[in-house]
Amino acid sequence: MAGGQERVLRRRIKSVQSTKKITRAMELIAATRVVKAQERANAARPYSQQITNVILDLVGLGAQSDHPLLRKSDEPRRSAFVVVTSDRGLCGAYNSAVIRAAERELVARKAEGQDYALVLIGKKANSYFRFRNYDIAASFYDLTDRPDYEDARAVSVAVREMFEAGEVDTVDLVYQRFISAGAQEVVVRRFLPLETQEADSNGGAVEPHASIEFDPSPNVILDELLPRYVEARLFAALLDASASEHAARQRAMKAATDNAEELIISLSRIMNRARQDAITGEIMEIVGGAEALHQGQGGDGLDLPDALLEPASLSDRTA
Repeated sequence: MAGGQERVLRRRIKSVQSTKKITRAMELIAATRVVKAQERANAARPYSQQITNVILDLVGLGAQSDHPLLRKSDEPRRSAFVVVTSDRGLCGAYNSAVIRAAERELVARKAEGQDYALVLIGKKANSYFRFRNYDIAASFYDLTDRPDYEDARAVSVAVREMFEAGEVDTVDLVYQRFISAGAQEVVVRRFLPLETQEADSNGGAVEPHASIEFDPSPNVILDELLPRYVEARLFAALLDASASEHAARQRAMKAATDNAEELIISLSRIMNRARQDAITGEIMEIVGGAEALHQGQGGDGLDLPDALLEPASLSDRTA
């Protein structure tokens, strides 16, 4: 019985050791990718900020545009949500946090009497909302691992067409913002209509550079820049989400590796205890059998060495 238990424990330990190797490898891969994703996000941020500043300058100069992306509705009837999740799992609570935030916001809008539409990025969001029969307007896959500008453009075109056609009155972006390798936060931000005022790092309004001269006219430039502004904002969000995903996967795999190590130690102790019990039981059976045999031959007792009468220690068995 004890021998069978030992074999079972050995198989479990070997299985956990194999799992530990896999999680450790995934942790190292994620650590490498999160550094690259963070570098890409930091490199793309100046472009997004600069195009934002140019639009603010245009508005500050009094540029007026009837572009559909600036259309605002006093009483929104239908809201769209762009939900950014991953295509793969094993990244802890990364996907569930984004999905819960999107669902809370969606339920709140429905309580206000608004309809909704979902633009989903990533297989995890698509699986969740499709299984629950939500209204899905568009789905995109294989973007979050290493997003590029063309991916952002494809998503922005789908969102812009819905907004410009009047199918939705507002568009919100739900994703995880990358703060550092150890901290990310879920944000729900208004995507469309575009806000013509941005806040600086201190929370105040950004002052436009009204002294700049534009050629051609500010109105023409504004109409040309608005679609690129949408693409730049979405691309920055995708890069942030990608870095957050890799950081979350690194933490999840590190926790799995640590748990596997603790489980191996615990199972090894149980196996050693079972081996000790088995060896002690075998020694007691030998001593008892020898004593009975000697008694049956009329002896007064069996004179055995002290080493056989004492339980075997763990160090003796492993030597």
